[in-house]
Amino acid sequence: MPKPATAASWIAALGATLLMQSVASFLTQTLPVVAPLIMASAGLAPERIGNLSSLVAFGTVLFLLLGGPFLARLGPVRTLQLGTGIAAAALLVAAMGALPALMLASLMLGIGYGPTPPAGSRILAATAPKDHRTLIFSVKQAGAPLGGALAGLIAAPVAAYAGWGAALLVAVATAVVAAAAIQPLRESLDVERDPARRIGLRDVLSPHTIAAPVAALRIDPLLPRLTALSVAFAVCQGCLFSFTVTWLVETRGMSLVEAGGTFAAMQVAGVVARILLGWLADRTGRATRNLVVQAFVAAGSVVALALLPAGAPGWVLGALCALAGFVGASWNGISLAEVARVAPPDRVSDVTSGTTLFVFLGYVAGPSAFSALVTLSGSWSLPMVLVALLLAVVAALVGVSLRR
Repeated sequence: MPKPATAASWIAALGATLLMQSVASFLTQTLPVVAPLIMASAGLAPERIGNLSSLVAFGTVLFLLLGGPFLARLGPVRTLQLGTGIAAAALLVAAMGALPALMLASLMLGIGYGPTPPAGSRILAATAPKDHRTLIFSVKQAGAPLGGALAGLIAAPVAAYAGWGAALLVAVATAVVAAAAIQPLRESLDVERDPARRIGLRDVLSPHTIAAPVAALRIDPLLPRLTALSVAFAVCQGCLFSFTVTWLVETRGMSLVEAGGTFAAMQVAGVVARILLGWLADRTGRATRNLVVQAFVAAGSVVALALLPAGAPGWVLGALCALAGFVGASWNGISLAEVARVAPPDRVSDVTSGTTLFVFLGYVAGPSAFSALVTLSGSWSLPMVLVALLLAVVAALVGVSLRR
């Protein structure tokens, strides 16, 4: 007789979700990190990595819309393993190097990443102590910038010295090891799965399945406001993560390894911030208000980067990139914890999927619009300022609504 999910050690549950979040991020961030090489090999303009990043986000949207039956049938651990396998296969497809292969691989990467938010939230909502829920969710979400930092520190040097194909293979091997590592936890954490849940094409594409995540956002009046702020953060973070390496190489004259190191510093700052700001949210009990303040600081850091003179010292550039990572990539765990807090226990997956669905629409729209603006304006500064302006305006509107 398997143990109930609540009997599983929350530390083991956190370890498993943190590992899979880190690996999922490592897999998806490997592509933009090696973008200067892979785009040149495909004969594409470097800013076109934004279109591939949007395809990654669109793949995640597809899973969040249609993946509910799979999560219910397989359980969160098996669904995380399945997603990691799909993402690993995506990088093997990307290794072909042609544009159609890169487009298909990007879509598959997004589908593979899709299980990470709802499956992780389902595991932690059932196991995390309530007094430290925001901190624990934030620690788990720290895996996103941690995975990105590993991509900058590992994928960039491997790609520079052994070719971008070798960097993709390293990421594939990492995915296989991680999926095997969480297998011992499946018996305890997947105990509430529904083996009778149907996952045929008709069930997956049913109107009820598609509507469930969006309809769940009506459960609490905080959810639409929190979702709007999260989407604005997602546009900012998506553009930072998609273009930082390319921006540093193209406009600041950095080598790929130097740019990868700066990208890693941005990600590490996000890791520290997710833990620190998650702890602060638990202590203040004002998580959404904290996010509003954080949004204004993030917007200011992006504007500072956009307007930084070309001859500015390297340490100033690095510090601003780290600050942007600290405040612009540390909102996720706080947002997900707030979502889990207001959702009924049996609707955590649906509400998380609904919020994350709109977040990833922001990841779809942001990098594609950014890429188009770079092409049309011939400038990187204008799109960066507009991204910051969007975040600041949404934060102001949410802040006013909270005061009312």
